[in-house]
Amino acid sequence: MNDRFLQLSDVADILNISSSQTYALVRSGELPAIKIGGRGQWRVERTELEAYIQRAYEQTRAFVAANPMSRGEAVPED
Repeated sequence: MNDRFLQLSDVADILNISSSQTYALVRSGELPAIKIGGRGQWRVERTELEAYIQRAYEQTRAFVAANPMSRGEAVPED
């Protein structure tokens, strides 16, 4: 199914982060979202999530270019 809007829990699953981290991204404005209905359910449009992911890739590329690894530097494990 290709729904236009995602719940914050769906976004958290896609990004492999916690729901609270997703909420923080939305509340900071870093990830645009809208509130729907009287209970204020947050929704993120798929296109906004894709744009956020692209911005994250660009920021990461810029960081890596500005901070190259030195020889012998340990690679962090997940």
